[in-house]
This record gives sequence, structure tokens and C-alpha cells, in this order.
Amino acid sequence: MSIYSERVEAVRSLMRENGWDIVIIGGGDPHFSEYPAARWHQVKYISGFTGEAGDLVITHTHAGLWTDTRYFIQALRQLEGSGIVLHKTRVPDQVLIPEWIASLQMDEPVIAVDGLCTSVEAARELQGAVPSAIITAVPDLLGPIWPDRPSIPSTPIITLGEELTGESRDERLRFVRKWLMLQGADAIFISVLDQIAWLLNVRGNDVQYNPVVISHLLVTMDDAQWFVRKDAYSDPDSETQASFEELEADGITIRDYDQAAFALSSLRLDGVDKICIDPANLNLCLREALEDGDLLPEIVEDAGPVPAKKAVKNPAECDGMREAHLEDGLAMEKFLYWVEQNAGRVNEWEAACKLGEFRAEIPGYRGDSFETISAWGQGAALPHYLTPPTGGSMLERRGLYLVDSGGQYLFGTTDITRTVPLGPCTELEITDYTIDLKGHIDLAMAIFPAGTAGCQIDALARGPLWQRKRNFGHGTGHGVGFFLCVHEGPQDIRQNFNSQPLLPGMICSIEPGIYREGMHGVRHENLYLVREDGENEFGRWLCFETLTLCHIDTSCLNAELLTDEELDWLNAYNRRVYDTLQERLPQQVREWLREKTRPVQRPE
Repeated sequence: MSIYSERVEAVRSLMRENGWDIVIIGGGDPHFSEYPAARWHQVKYISGFTGEAGDLVITHTHAGLWTDTRYFIQALRQLEGSGIVLHKTRVPDQVLIPEWIASLQMDEPVIAVDGLCTSVEAARELQGAVPSAIITAVPDLLGPIWPDRPSIPSTPIITLGEELTGESRDERLRFVRKWLMLQGADAIFISVLDQIAWLLNVRGNDVQYNPVVISHLLVTMDDAQWFVRKDAYSDPDSETQASFEELEADGITIRDYDQAAFALSSLRLDGVDKICIDPANLNLCLREALEDGDLLPEIVEDAGPVPAKKAVKNPAECDGMREAHLEDGLAMEKFLYWVEQNAGRVNEWEAACKLGEFRAEIPGYRGDSFETISAWGQGAALPHYLTPPTGGSMLERRGLYLVDSGGQYLFGTTDITRTVPLGPCTELEITDYTIDLKGHIDLAMAIFPAGTAGCQIDALARGPLWQRKRNFGHGTGHGVGFFLCVHEGPQDIRQNFNSQPLLPGMICSIEPGIYREGMHGVRHENLYLVREDGENEFGRWLCFETLTLCHIDTSCLNAELLTDEELDWLNAYNRRVYDTLQERLPQQVREWLREKTRPVQRPE
């Protein structure tokens, strides 16, 4: 019996003790972060699955993991020997957790969920699918069987000045209060960490790769209460204490993190008659606290104004993101030169560490924006491949090496993928490399009318792949925050319907991919800024401004597969990269990059 099958049995013991029929263990935290802190790696603790998206369902006779197409191969490997069955999502015949439980046809099943890590919306969906279910919200459900569980993190807190963010926290709070007035509401409660960080111009490191602070925020018409773990900061000379003093000077009341539930239960006593909450991002325990108050205020369910406002970068943020990509591009070019010089002598882990060293040389560097994917050969066929700390594969002088990485800087966030040939490539590798690049370029060149949503132009990237019967299971593009989360909504570019239009100032990735299990993977990713492109009798037009500055390797390109327009885009992009970066590169890297960016000629 593996350690993970033993932990599944420990959950079943809890179920027998408490009279539960089903336990659902989600992959999130009390703030529904994409990357939860270690304390909330509950799915990993029970199952061994390390993917970023996965939920467990355990009954007395069955244990299943639900995850999407990005993680199928990884999940099958990591679940081996645990007795946990993989349930696939984002596939045509998917059966999601609520429907699967409904199919059990149990009479009034008692379903236990972690009340701190289950949203109001998720609980409603479950109740709607299984109307007879008795849903029990248990705070820290795994506490009794997780003896060495990590604590809630508390890391140093900093504030960002208006010269970086372009707006003061006072301006941003006024924006929220104006929105509240239009809603006829008195307050809004926010639990999403990047929204709080943006609104208060604060940053921390409570969640790996995400410069956020674990906290809640209650904004009323004349007060803002920030519920944060402040007990860890007793040094009066610390940067955190100085940040607290700055916030308090701006009218922010600093309260302890654990006081959020009490504050919600006493809102009417504090003069709040109508409050806005987001059911997708409010956990069940806090909702119960709100409802347990003696005088329940009127509740308006709304995602609030912050996500859309935060996604549209102001001029200062746009300038900062351009600076971040310039600095990041220099690090990437030094790294790719190093890879080419050292292929055959280093492994995937050593390469990932070296890239981190180059980024760490940049003033303002605050860590990576996600765990670097450093994958040679068949490892690259896993879109979210985790490079083993034991080393992984050697970077052989043949085939394709894929590196997907990004940096966090005081002035911006980056995310870039480059697939590079390390030597001779097969005809299939060359074709996949070229077709995938063709899809990237076709979307990057797009001009589209204002009001267009990302789902309406997703096919521009997939079209060249579809014509040759290739496809990929993940989204084509995601939003990116300003020195915040590398994945940011509400915009995206993917097949799933999302009505949010792409707006000037939004930043999106473009990253189509082709993956062949056991063979190779290809992905080309840049970040782009949505910008105005004129107006005529047909309306306003938008296009993409390229932010990423790192050459695209053309040594394994089949130029016959590209149109003249696509080839012109590629040559112009590489020329811009060289012209922009060359003066700040070491001589040997500069000379190497000049050769790498020579124009590709169409074969006669």
C-alpha cells in the first residue's frame, strides 16, 4: 500500500467517524488562488498529484481525481499505485464532479467539503445537481490527519509608489466607492489576493510566484479594513511595519486575518445595510459568518469592479511592462546562448537554475512568475512538465528543447516560451515547429474590431494547426498582471465562450502548442498589449503590440510552409529584437544573436 492509498484510507476513517458519505477535496485555498500556499496543497497531500488544477472525490468505495487535458499524462504517472482513478475534464464526454455524484443516485448523501476552500458558487452547483444532498462545510477538513501541515505564511509586505502603479491607493479606493454608489451599496468584501494587492498597492510573497499577501478586504464608503496576519511583524523598524504605517496614514484600518468572519457577522452594527460579495470567490465559512449575524444586510452578488479595471493597464503600468520585457529579453538571450554552448553537458534542472541566475542579475527582480518548465524531448510533450530537482533529462545535441518561464519585477511581470533546436531535428519536429509558429504569427498579426472577445479570434492561432489535423488542449492566451499574477482575467483567448472583449491596455499571451506523447513538444509564446489601430467608417480597430523581446529560432524552420506575410512578420520581429538588445549584450552573445536573427529567405 502506497503512502497515498494510506491517506485515502485515513480520509475514509474520518468519513466513518462523522457519518459522511462523500468527501470533496479541492485544489484551492480560502482565496481561490491559482497557486495556493503549501498549507492548502491538500490534493497533493492526499494523492501525490502536483498539477495546478485538480479536485479529489472520495467515497467509501471510490477515489477519483478530476483534472483537465494539460495534466492527463502527468496524473496517470503520479496516481499510479494510489488506487485513485483519473476523471478527465475539458473533453467532449466529460462528467464533472456534481454530475458524477448525481449519477450515484444516493438518497440524501452527506457531502463534506472544506468550508474554507469551497466557494459559495461551487456549493450551489453541487446542491443543484444533487438537491437531496446535505452539504457539510468543515473548516480545515484535513487537519486531523495532516500532522505536519504547513502554517499560513506571513512574509514581508511592501508598498508600491504611484510612479510604478500610475495610481495611488486613494484613487483606487475612490473608484471602488464610486462603483458602490452606482450599485446603491454600502460595502464590498474582497477575498481575491491580487485584487487586494492591486487596490492597496501592496505586494508580498505569501504565495510562491505570486507577489500577494494572504488577506481579506472590506471597503465601505468611509473606511477600508484590511484583514491580514500582522502578528508576525513586531519589529518597529521592519519594511512591513513601515508599510502598515503608510497604509494607516491613508485611512486603511489594519486588522487581524482571523477577524474577518467576526466583521462580516456584525456589519449592520457598523452601519452596512447592503454589501456586495462575489459568490465565486467567497468561501462557505465566511458566507456562514455573514448569515450568522443578528441583523443580516441585503446581499448583492457581483464580481465587483476591480478585475476589469486591473486588467486594463494604465500608461505607467504599460511602460513598466515594456521595461520588464526589455530586461527579461536580455536575460533570455544570454540564457539561450548559454544553452547552445552547453548542450550535451547539462540537464533540464541545471538549465532552469541557470536561467534563474540570469534573471536574478536584473535590478528589481523579485523571483520567478511561475515554476520554470525546462524540458528536452519527450518531457516537452507535457504542457505543464515539472522539471525534476534530481536533474531530469540531459539536453542532448539533437531535437527540441522547450523552456517556459517568467520573471516578477518591481515594474512588471513576464511570461515567455521558446522552443529551440539543439541539433539535428526530424522532419516531423521541423514541421510541428513551423506549423505551431505559423499559428502564433497569424494571431499576432490580427487586426480586429473593438468589442471582439478572445474566443472570437482563438481560431486564428488554431487554423494552421487544424488544416494539418493538429490541435492542443489548453487555452491560446491568458491575461497577465502588473507585478502580480502571471495568469489574470477576466480576458483570455481560448475556445471556451467568454464574452469579455479585449480592451486597449489589456495584456494577453499567445501560445499555441503541439504535443506528441513520448516524442516532443512545441510551444511559441509572446506577450502582447492590446492597442488602438485606428477608426474608419466601419468602426474602431484594435491590434497587438508585441512586448516580448527574444528571438525566435529559425534554424529548424521550413520556410515553404509560411506565407510571405508570415515570413515578413518573423524577420521584422527578429530584427527588432536584435536592434533593441544588441548594445547591452556581451560581445559574444551579440555576435551570436546577429547570426540568429538574419532574415530567412524563401527557397527558390
